[in-house]
Amino acid sequence: MRGLAMIGAAVLAIGCAGCAGAPGLLGGSAPPFAQLQQMCGAQQADYGADTPAVYSAVYDAWVANRHGKLPQAQFCSFQAGLVQQYAAHGAGANAQARDQWVAYLNEQRALALSWRASVDPTLRGG
Repeated sequence: MRGLAMIGAAVLAIGCAGCAGAPGLLGGSAPPFAQLQQMCGAQQADYGADTPAVYSAVYDAWVANRHGKLPQAQFCSFQAGLVQQYAAHGAGANAQARDQWVAYLNEQRALALSWRASVDPTLRGG
């Protein structure tokens, strides 16, 4: 489990400099994280150092939502799950809980990326 935490921490440490407002792969520019969070009417969550990884997952889900492959209710449920799991496991100093958050976040990132791949031809390879 320690190895998984180290891999997850490395993934979370990858920066997202320039993500918000950067040109999107499907044209236009990527919306700021706060705007994506507001789409579901929820209060903005603060993910601390995990913000770049969470933004990446939410952005990928948003791309699928924008192209009709992910219903709005599912997009909002996805965001709500991230908020709940971060509050329960990611925000504290408990190493075991943190490992659970990292594993959950990595699973959600993979899921969101699969949703995005269904609409973004740049993510489909041959």
